[in-house]
Amino acid sequence: MSLQFYQQLLKPLQTQDVAIATVIKTTGSVPREVGAKMALCGDGTLLDTIGGGAGEAKVLSTMENVLASGDPQKVNIDLSGAVQRVTEGVCGGQMQVWVAKWSGEAAIMLITRILDRLNQGHTVRLFTPFSPGFSPHLLSLNSPQPSPQSGFIDLIEPPPLLLIIGAGHVGEKLAQVTTLLGFQVVIQDDRPQWANPERFPSALAICTDSITTLLDQWPYHHPLYIAMVTRGYDYDLEALTSLLQNNLPHRYIGMIGSVKRVNKIHKALADYPIPLDKLNRIYAPIGLDIGALTPAEIAISIGAELVLVQRGGTGLPLSEANR
Repeated sequence: MSLQFYQQLLKPLQTQDVAIATVIKTTGSVPREVGAKMALCGDGTLLDTIGGGAGEAKVLSTMENVLASGDPQKVNIDLSGAVQRVTEGVCGGQMQVWVAKWSGEAAIMLITRILDRLNQGHTVRLFTPFSPGFSPHLLSLNSPQPSPQSGFIDLIEPPPLLLIIGAGHVGEKLAQVTTLLGFQVVIQDDRPQWANPERFPSALAICTDSITTLLDQWPYHHPLYIAMVTRGYDYDLEALTSLLQNNLPHRYIGMIGSVKRVNKIHKALADYPIPLDKLNRIYAPIGLDIGALTPAEIAISIGAELVLVQRGGTGLPLSEANR
């Protein structure tokens, strides 16, 4: 979500100051991870969240003060639920949040550089000094490592990229779902009447060339996930052989279809020099078993599996996973 967060900041910074809250440390069970961000614009507009509830309300109050004074502040949020002191929740853990004001051309230029790097598929190292009077700046790979006491190093990862092979009903819904999840989406389908900007307005790119042509000219460096939601067996086989023989680095390949269709593909691939371990890493049939039937439900089941692979988890209902 970092790319979207910084994209949203550019417009308000043209005319107003913005306070940015960043989670810099956590212990125990908390609602958001280190690096999570929230912004409060001078006109009161709020962007994103660090978890909601009383803890976020405490940070919002601090953000208003920082906007007025310009002095950065550190906020401690106690979610332990300890009965002997006032706490902001009962999640069980604690959070430290750094709040600082961003304003003017310097902030706009910094965000522009961050967005350029992320759009190129590169990780960004943003250093936020804790000392008053020092501004956030980017660290290069060769920069000396600052001490944890002097500031916070925010490793901002480029957004994951989802290649959706197949622009049918499931592909359309999957693009909508995964865009909400923070994925950038590339669509491949040889049918322009299906693969077009009207049906995929949020797509980073739409390709109506063959999958082999697309992979041979692949220009992206983002963490790659691949969802094969084609219209039939022949298209599955073409796409999967191209993907497995191309050796394009990826974190996930999933293939839609019944167990029978998947088994047929596996048998056909026996004639190709593809290592068995590559075949075994394919998520097929694609998605989590939630009883999905409609294209939207299937897209949600695939999106859930993508999050599971990206973030880690059991795939169990939380009511069972924590027993």
